[in-house]
Amino acid sequence: MELAWYALLGLFFAGYLVLGGYDYGVGLLLARRGATAPGHATTPGDARARRAALTAVGPFFLGNEVWLVAAVGILFGAFPTLEGELLSGFYPVVLGTLAGVVLVTAGVQLRGRAGGEAARAGWDRIVVLGSVLAALGWGALLGGLLQGVPFTADGHVAGVGHVVTPFVAATGLTLVALVALHGATFLTLRLSPTDAPALARLARGLVPAALTAVATATVLGLLSDRVRAAVARPAVAVLLPLALVVALLMARAALRRGRAGVAFAATATALALPVPLVGAALWPRVLVATGDPATSLTVAEAAASRPTLALLGWLVLPLVPALLGFQAMCWWVFRGRIDGRAPVYW
Repeated sequence: MELAWYALLGLFFAGYLVLGGYDYGVGLLLARRGATAPGHATTPGDARARRAALTAVGPFFLGNEVWLVAAVGILFGAFPTLEGELLSGFYPVVLGTLAGVVLVTAGVQLRGRAGGEAARAGWDRIVVLGSVLAALGWGALLGGLLQGVPFTADGHVAGVGHVVTPFVAATGLTLVALVALHGATFLTLRLSPTDAPALARLARGLVPAALTAVATATVLGLLSDRVRAAVARPAVAVLLPLALVVALLMARAALRRGRAGVAFAATATALALPVPLVGAALWPRVLVATGDPATSLTVAEAAASRPTLALLGWLVLPLVPALLGFQAMCWWVFRGRIDGRAPVYW
């Protein structure tokens, strides 16, 4: 039963990285598409580009956040011990990540109520900052889990110094690069055909940056004694960067051929893969003790009691198909590209 709940937690978190990932990717691209020189007003073209980008993501924005709410709910209800250790042992990362999520949500919602282009540009900068914090934080959290954490004698995560390592920083930057590429492929798929070629070129240009980030994180992981000691299945851990490279190369090839849907599927795969592969590389442990792996926190130890999981199952059972159905319906209703006649959501 613990394995089923662990898989469900991974499903929702991976789904959130894919769906929320293009929200944050579009937010990151606002820095480029809406950039202006200091002391100069935003040009109408820049304003139109920012508005079009946010209109493209508008119908999906709040629905994508539901996946994070569901993942956090499962973490709190089904894995209370893991939740407590993550909040205490990774609180700078968690705090920065949640601050980024709040900034993106507030910025997107409030920019539409701003009185002029200058005010909207200010909210756009807040969205960019929030997108950086959110993407960096989720990547750092995955890197921290893969690296392992120090434990105290009584079995709790010791301090927060383990989040300040080159490997954790590299994994955070890798997710930022993947998210930016994912956002660009999403806009290539959603914006008008006249905008698509320029966005495809932008997305292709982001692929080398993402490949460099993946390679850097991989090298630092191989050089890290803590990462090598924490990984229970090295073959699975090695599979992660290889799969990411394949997905990124497939995305670039699809963009070159004008197949935006295939490119989006490839970047979505690149964002979904780290969650199950990190979980599989650490299994059956979820928090690996760097000093003595035998004292690590396992999935079974982190889970709630069997009666609690059974009760939660009756609550979650009808919600999972409802959420999946809603997401499918949303994508079906708002499928296709937008044009100048599309409603302005933000």
